[in-house]
Amino acid sequence: MRRQNNTQQMKEQDKNPPDLTNEDKTGSLPEEEFRIMIVKMIQYLGNRIDKMQEIFNKDLEELKMKQTTMNNTINEMKNTLDGINSRITEAEERISDPEDKIVEITTAEQNKEKRMKRTEDSLRDLWDNINHTNIRIIGVPEEQEKKKGTEKIFEEIIVENFPNIGKEIVNQVQEAQRVPYRINPRRNTPRHILIKLSKIKF
Repeated sequence: MRRQNNTQQMKEQDKNPPDLTNEDKTGSLPEEEFRIMIVKMIQYLGNRIDKMQEIFNKDLEELKMKQTTMNNTINEMKNTLDGINSRITEAEERISDPEDKIVEITTAEQNKEKRMKRTEDSLRDLWDNINHTNIRIIGVPEEQEKKKGTEKIFEEIIVENFPNIGKEIVNQVQEAQRVPYRINPRRNTPRHILIKLSKIKF
């Protein structure tokens, strides 16, 4: 709108420019009047240039103001977008917290089940040891075991030391074996004989 007003002002000023179209009239002017006319023409052109410069400066200022307004709008949009992104991030964090807690609870439950299973296994082993009597025989050469057998060696030892109840104990034998199961070539002493008995009732 301002630009249209400025253009309108220039048009009004151009309505009465110095008359230089009549060459005959200009050529017949005295030198002093001709100089005055030239000065007026120069002044007119100078004024017109000044007006055009003023209009240009005003238009440039308006463009700068519009650019500033656009920059402010863009910055506001960026700030709004940053705020939205921050809210999205906060929402994702709030969602991830319960998920992490669920994972922690699940892991804790799994560890609890493992501990319970280990406890049950330990109790089962303890119960087996309570229900079964284990006798360890040491110092018996392994060559003697090969000749007689483990149970026969155990029977001879029990009968010799417990003649009254020896037979009953021998009848309770469930398992007899050397321990450890594998032979260690570095070991100088013979492996022990482990006798596993059922629960003895006297």
